[in-house]
Amino acid sequence: MSIWVIAFGCLTVGIVIGVMLSDKLSTNSKRARDLEAQITTLKESHEEYRESVSDHFSRTAELVHRMTENYKGMYQHLASGAQNLCSTEVAGKLLPTESDATFEASYSGENSQETIAPKDYAARTSPDRIGALSENFGIEKPD
Repeated sequence: MSIWVIAFGCLTVGIVIGVMLSDKLSTNSKRARDLEAQITTLKESHEEYRESVSDHFSRTAELVHRMTENYKGMYQHLASGAQNLCSTEVAGKLLPTESDATFEASYSGENSQETIAPKDYAARTSPDRIGALSENFGIEKPD
């Protein structure tokens, strides 16, 4: 009879341990599901944020472009009014000169002066002298 009691006790202990392990394992899978749901939520909110930022800067670019066009129109209106209504001295102050033609050069797409790229070397003063890019330039060798 004592064998049956020991067997029954072992069975009871095994069932208790099994229930505890299953709760522990299901908690980990539940935690994993919760973390996956949280990651999905964060990804969605991040995508919404990116779209919001993109929309914001797109709208900002539109407004800046419109503001620039309005400013250009206002400036041209003032300049033509000054030319028609004021003396040449006052009109000359408002009308852009060639060196100050901000709107004309930047918006017409035409460049009245051809841009020359800077040179990345210094010209030699004579053909027998060392150029500025030479490894020995500026280094005097002792005799």
